[in-house]
Amino acid sequence: MYKAPVEEIAFTLKHVAGLAQAIDDGLLGDLGEDLVDAILHEAGRFASDEIAPLAEIGDRQGARIRDGEVTTPDGWRDLYRNWISGGWNGLTASEDFGGQALPHMLNVAALEMWNSGSMAFALCPTLTMGAIEAIAAHGSDALKKTYLPKLVSGEWTGTMNLTEPHAGSDLGVLKARAERRDDGSYRISGQKIFITWGEHDAAENIIHLVLARLSDAPSGTRGISLFLVPKFLVNDDGSLGARNDLFCHALEHKLGIHGSPTCTMIYGDGRFGEEKGAIGWLVGEENKGLACMFTMMNNARLAVGMQGVAIAEAATQKAVAYARERTQGKAPGWTGSGMSPIIEHPDVIRMLLTMKALTQGARAIAYSCAHATDMAHRAGDARKHWQERAALLTPVAKSFATDIGVDVASLGIQVHGGMGFIEETGAARYLRDARIAPIYEGTNGIQAIDLVTRKLPLSDGGEVKCLIAELQEIADRVGASNAESFGATANRLNAAITDLAEATDWLLEQLAQGRTTEALSGATPYQRLFGLTLTGCYLAKGALADGNDGAADKRIALCRFAAENLLPETTALKDAVINGAASLAAARAILA
Repeated sequence: MYKAPVEEIAFTLKHVAGLAQAIDDGLLGDLGEDLVDAILHEAGRFASDEIAPLAEIGDRQGARIRDGEVTTPDGWRDLYRNWISGGWNGLTASEDFGGQALPHMLNVAALEMWNSGSMAFALCPTLTMGAIEAIAAHGSDALKKTYLPKLVSGEWTGTMNLTEPHAGSDLGVLKARAERRDDGSYRISGQKIFITWGEHDAAENIIHLVLARLSDAPSGTRGISLFLVPKFLVNDDGSLGARNDLFCHALEHKLGIHGSPTCTMIYGDGRFGEEKGAIGWLVGEENKGLACMFTMMNNARLAVGMQGVAIAEAATQKAVAYARERTQGKAPGWTGSGMSPIIEHPDVIRMLLTMKALTQGARAIAYSCAHATDMAHRAGDARKHWQERAALLTPVAKSFATDIGVDVASLGIQVHGGMGFIEETGAARYLRDARIAPIYEGTNGIQAIDLVTRKLPLSDGGEVKCLIAELQEIADRVGASNAESFGATANRLNAAITDLAEATDWLLEQLAQGRTTEALSGATPYQRLFGLTLTGCYLAKGALADGNDGAADKRIALCRFAAENLLPETTALKDAVINGAASLAAARAILA
């Protein structure tokens, strides 16, 4: 059973990502480490004791639909009510609407634990938090007053409606329609697919944020508007009124996250109401809805990255526990009676350490991204730097963490051997759940495009070079420590940082020369190169820190393992970035 790694999470937040320094610098108000620890321990308890025990039921039963009404798995409705009573939905929300206004770092850490307990369950509050952000940033005062208090409390949940059958990543071709009404409202009609928690029985109202196009809108993404469309209309006194003209037509049958209802939503077919069209209200300005939705999507991409970390952590815990109990053969040097636990075999040790190193590295990257987001709102004159740092790290945090979520979950099955392929062990669920994360909220290929074409050029390449310089400082500190326990870590870090710097310079040069195809041909290997280099350096940063927890030797050992066993890949990745475009273009004909 999953047990939240609260101490490891707290250490990474404080000593790797930067939370302790921000507290010391007075950038986080009255927040102190005692409160941080209390919040993390209670979030971990909730994840371990209340969410995780219902994960298997959610996977086995899944969400169910009958006559447009969706029922969540047994126990999940009460679980959500316990969630509300804990006040978890409003950790970072404004105090004006009942939130606690805590740093994003704490919310991200809690999201990790909740997703480790059950990714399918945690998707519901994740989408609601995104809706809160979008409405708070772009909604009118009337919309904020009507909807934010209930969303922040969790009494109502939120969704994000982008995708249509013909419009996935290319939102410029979406067909959902919006018509103006004299009273300032709009009538929404159309179909949306893949709507996470679009219909369910856990909350009394569901607030949909829907992208649609006005009849006189410009073509493409310049003509998209965002609308707030509630399942139930809200009366002037805040009570629920009539059912709006929208419903769930079907649930998708998915590889994983079975407990999360993934809905096909129909708006405005006349099933409810006297007049066709779901009643909605504009969020932001007409034809500028995509910018509003990106407020929701940017933080959602980091939240999805946390899903990768969460699955990797849970899969690693299960694999380590199994490897300690499962006996098979006799490992070299085994002196005990009978067969040795498989955790004594070198290859199993290698797999388990790879799982732990990738998980901890991805965690540090994601938490550092959250720290940059917090500092972008609180760091005064340094805000521009932190805004760019958050922008730079977001595609890496989303893509690298979700890629390693799949990799680690797959390794977890391998550690289990044949039993990992059997559903009753639970190892396969992690792989099934993890597989969606590299796809939704912008595929990892799209993240690579974003990283290379939009984020590397920030400040004419100044921000990425600033980060690389910080990584070099970490490597220099390892080298200066002269600690034998680090082994070849300093040399490996230096090599990886050089690979990253050279690949970065090459990509920036290609972009400057207008050679976009050549740059994008190496975008995905570059993204992994970036993630691996950050992993090695952030593990080293943790190994150099004094957490006063007696785990320094373990952190050094894991850092050295990652440096000497995982970082050699960066040289091959750099070569693919710089030299792979010609062969990619030449082989294109094979696919004709």
